[in-house]
Amino acid sequence: MSITIVGGGISGLSLAYFLLAKDPALDLRVLEAEKRPGGKISTDRTDGFLCERGVNGFLDNKPLTLELARRLSLTPLRSNDAARKRFIYSKGRLYPLPESPQAFLLSGLLSPCGRGRIFYEVLSPRGKEEDETLASFAKRRLGKEAYEKLIDPMASGIYAGDPERLSLKSCFPRIYELEKRYGSLIRALLKLQKSAKKSGKSVGPGPGGTLTSFYDGMETIIGSLREFLGERLLLSRGVKSVDRSGGRYSLHLDDGSVTESDSVILACPAYAAAGILRDLDPALSERLSEIPYPAVSVACLGFRIEDIRHGTNGFGFLVPASERRRILGTLWDSSIFPNRAPEGYVLLRTMIGGARAPELAMEDEERLTGIVLEELRDIMGIDAAPDFVRVYRHEKAIPQYNVGHAARLQEIDRAVSGHEGLYLTGNAYRGIGVNDCIENSYKLARELHSKT
Repeated sequence: MSITIVGGGISGLSLAYFLLAKDPALDLRVLEAEKRPGGKISTDRTDGFLCERGVNGFLDNKPLTLELARRLSLTPLRSNDAARKRFIYSKGRLYPLPESPQAFLLSGLLSPCGRGRIFYEVLSPRGKEEDETLASFAKRRLGKEAYEKLIDPMASGIYAGDPERLSLKSCFPRIYELEKRYGSLIRALLKLQKSAKKSGKSVGPGPGGTLTSFYDGMETIIGSLREFLGERLLLSRGVKSVDRSGGRYSLHLDDGSVTESDSVILACPAYAAAGILRDLDPALSERLSEIPYPAVSVACLGFRIEDIRHGTNGFGFLVPASERRRILGTLWDSSIFPNRAPEGYVLLRTMIGGARAPELAMEDEERLTGIVLEELRDIMGIDAAPDFVRVYRHEKAIPQYNVGHAARLQEIDRAVSGHEGLYLTGNAYRGIGVNDCIENSYKLARELHSKT
């Protein structure tokens, strides 16, 4: 049986790895439209600075990603202890995100009423909607202030999304299930801590884990997978469309050539899959095209340490939408991982755009850099010009799991099941993180092996 994987991001590459690890003789190839594999995982090293164009790491709470790294003879790099210190910008200053109940009670981030409202969470009613927005859930359970200061910036940091549209069920399924089961997040946390006490592990409603990467950046794992696949990975091979005849799929490529395969796995973004499937299944194509991808740009700025008034001993900061700023947040990359900036310099990595202001991400580089510098001047007191500037623009960045996403996936799954040998995978469906992509690829590889 021949298998063609369309898309050479982490989903397609890891899927190919798992399939070949089980059957090295498998007739398999990966077609990638770009000149380089990796998708949003791309590392740029210039003038001693190491910049992640997109993904900057993964959490070490999922063993499968760590196991894949081990099989590839890679050494994961855990973030520095300073990365535990995270900040929220509010009312003209940076507040440390509380790391303990005591710190929460003493924090000035929330007002006394806002803190008290959180403790009322145990009495808040269960949700009645099957698919509720993150904003509705947070306001209902934690109150408006906690939503604006804590939940909203978290959603921006992870999804670059709008909590008024993001689906709790699809974006944070664990929290959704905890409310369903226990009726209260606080009650759930107490129950989970009690059951985990014997193991000595800490638990919580969040994902947990430590941010992890590699010494030379996230593209390290892409390079190893590329080396593993060798000639099976074909670059600059964009697929325009696919059709099926005589039990085999014909893939029509951008260069006019046609290649055939028994099975086709679309591991590309949903909008790309929609284009490829437009002729084969117009209804499926329409469902896929409904998954939005707002624009996000990443601005990496390098400064001399002495030019930074506010200390950068931490992970960085996020900005609530209620603050009316023009950036989503800034990561202090040189404090999170070593090898990110030359001696005597710091590297700041700022995100701009997202679901609320995608037009800002598409400004020209000079204008975008100016916006970031103005924001950093107001927030961190940086008056100096940067010694290093790199801007990475993503016109279609992170897929949004808005309300209705779960129902749309059911329709997509039904449609795909009607095409024998056709599969979809990637971060547009059931998890946007590196861990999710690798785990979903592993599950799909097992499914495919069971059919051979």
